[in-house]
Amino acid sequence: MPMTFENVRRFALTLADVEEGTSYGTPAFRAKGTLFVRLREDPDILVVRSSFEQREELIAAEPDIYFVTDHYLNYPWVLVRLSRIHADALRDLVRSAWRSASAAKSRAGSRTRTTTSKTTASTPRARRS
Repeated sequence: MPMTFENVRRFALTLADVEEGTSYGTPAFRAKGTLFVRLREDPDILVVRSSFEQREELIAAEPDIYFVTDHYLNYPWVLVRLSRIHADALRDLVRSAWRSASAAKSRAGSRTRTTTSKTTASTPRARRS
């Protein structure tokens, strides 16, 4: 049975801290505010957050399912043909994208706290006279 965005929706909403919204006018999901999957203008194409390495592996293994356009070459995303992907592979891919988005948000928060701590720690104290 071909997958649809409704399959993606049902699964994505089972993950923690997921918000449904839109991106570029299409349905999308964010983890802690970070985009991890969206429907492309073509209802058979899903845009999924991915590392460059994972994207290369997916495309090399199954180019009839996974691909990238010139627009996405320099961005960590892979395009997926919903009508050709197996349900288990789709769930694994969406879960991986969700983890990546959740981790990216955590790393960003960690960098902010570290930068703030360093700034505070290195600020000289005023001398009392």
